[in-house]
Amino acid sequence: MKAVLLGVGQAGGMLATALAEFDADAGYGAVLDALAVNTAAADLDPLPLDTVLVGQSRVNGHGVGGDNELGAEVMEEDAVEVLDSLAPKVTADAEALFVVAGLGGGTGSGGAPILVRELSRVYDVPVYALGVLPGRDEGAMYQVNAGRSLKTLVREADATILLDNDAWRSSGESVEGGYAAINASMAKRVGLLLAAGESVEGVAESVVDTSEVINTLRAGGMAAVGFASAPAAEDAEENVTTVMSAVRSAMMTGMSLPNATDADAALVAVAGDPDRISRKGAEKARKWLQEETGSMQVRGGDFPLESDRVAALVFLGGVERSRRVDEFLERARQAVRDEPEERPDPADAFRNDDLDDLL
Repeated sequence: MKAVLLGVGQAGGMLATALAEFDADAGYGAVLDALAVNTAAADLDPLPLDTVLVGQSRVNGHGVGGDNELGAEVMEEDAVEVLDSLAPKVTADAEALFVVAGLGGGTGSGGAPILVRELSRVYDVPVYALGVLPGRDEGAMYQVNAGRSLKTLVREADATILLDNDAWRSSGESVEGGYAAINASMAKRVGLLLAAGESVEGVAESVVDTSEVINTLRAGGMAAVGFASAPAAEDAEENVTTVMSAVRSAMMTGMSLPNATDADAALVAVAGDPDRISRKGAEKARKWLQEETGSMQVRGGDFPLESDRVAALVFLGGVERSRRVDEFLERARQAVRDEPEERPDPADAFRNDDLDDLL
């Protein structure tokens, strides 16, 4: 899938950078271009991407201080400037746009839904959101911000791929200390998903292409992506168990949204040397994934790569019923209870449509 990335806020800019660099280093050619947008000049300065500083008349380049209502306001005021900067990057080759943001901070959580809405009005290609959920210990404000932002993104975007900050953190490691590892893990999963059907070595027996990814995303709502790999024997017949094991690990322990097992649609791509990929193992894995997710829409295929390992990429569409989403919503509910001022419950509003929209 050939995509253009728009990173919003500090986390969004860093993740968009990691994705672009992963794609460039691997030579896939899936990321056509990327742009980073922020209200804080200091967060844009170190990024190797083209950047746009918004909200200068309101916050003078110092950020919005976690206030996602202010983040939404300044992004709406300066949306035309952002779209003008992005326009030359969205060529006829672009098959999708991805708005990348951390959902806990002020600029990302407030600005991302605005930009998704505006991009959907201008472009005919799908506009997806790539949202990073705050970790359990990132503070009440971040939980409430993410609850409001997620509700709006799910409505405005064609689909929202969720990445959980807690998924790849080591025990006792701070979010700040683990940013590089977190972004690398996220970039690998999403980068391989975008690369499916692009520049790969060899010829797949059953290719995974852009249409398969888009069809999986058509379930709408929320999505998650998982990855795992294992050493492979040279003979494909010896790798039946290896393929099965990689798919199980990607699903059970390698998802961007852990414990996301119920899905409306799924895609499994088995990557590696075509001579090492067990077709029997791939078919068994696809049937297992169908039983595990409860979905009758499970697509499968190959991702040819020059490697002595077999890897599995699992992509799930429509994961709203996952336990991790419920856990996040409960954190948002608790965050509201702990606030001194009475405010609407963002988690209940997400379910019952009572939460004030950012738009």
